[in-house]
Amino acid sequence: MKHIKVGDLMTGNVVSVTPYSAFKDVAKLLTQYDISGLPVLDEEDRVVGVVSQTDLLALAPSAPRTSGKVGPAAGGPTAGSVMSAPAVTVHAQETAADAARLMTRRGIERLPVVDEEDRLVGIVTRRDLLRLFVRPDSEIRRRVNDEVLAGVLGVPAGQVEVHVVDGIVAMDGRVELQSQLPALVGLVEQLDGVVAVASRVTARTEDVPATRAGRPRQTAQW
Repeated sequence: MKHIKVGDLMTGNVVSVTPYSAFKDVAKLLTQYDISGLPVLDEEDRVVGVVSQTDLLALAPSAPRTSGKVGPAAGGPTAGSVMSAPAVTVHAQETAADAARLMTRRGIERLPVVDEEDRLVGIVTRRDLLRLFVRPDSEIRRRVNDEVLAGVLGVPAGQVEVHVVDGIVAMDGRVELQSQLPALVGLVEQLDGVVAVASRVTARTEDVPATRAGRPRQTAQW
């Protein structure tokens, strides 16, 4: 099955700064481009951190208020001194769904996208990833039927009834083998646009090994 990759959604032209960029210059860029964060790059374009509005605001009360120079020469704060590091990054070939889970787990709004040598190639934001879930229910239902049930599991048409409402997939029916049940749910959960899966599908034949020597059999809890 085809999954949307991070590289399909990312923005390629990225505004960035170096660790030596002055506090004031970082703030100007955030305001000028109406963005909430910037990747911080070293001399070889590798991402060493991310500086955000939150990082700047945390320092604002103690930031210099003089009209003189602000930056390394004046001993003032720089991007390198306020950035969050190490940076959480993602590779362009990773799936967009994996990137969304990473953002949720780490509580971040954006991910720098890097190549095989960890050099910056783009950036992906929560807003970009929301496009994953703006998918018609009819398209999701078609993919469940055509790609998962028929294409991967070989389930004859009409044996499993599929309903999709607001990205939530409900399935009811019967497949041939018990070993197909976890595969069915797992494959549907991976489809782009699926928010949740509720399955009441059962199996005609129990093909899962009953027991292993010395180990009691475990039954699924429903």
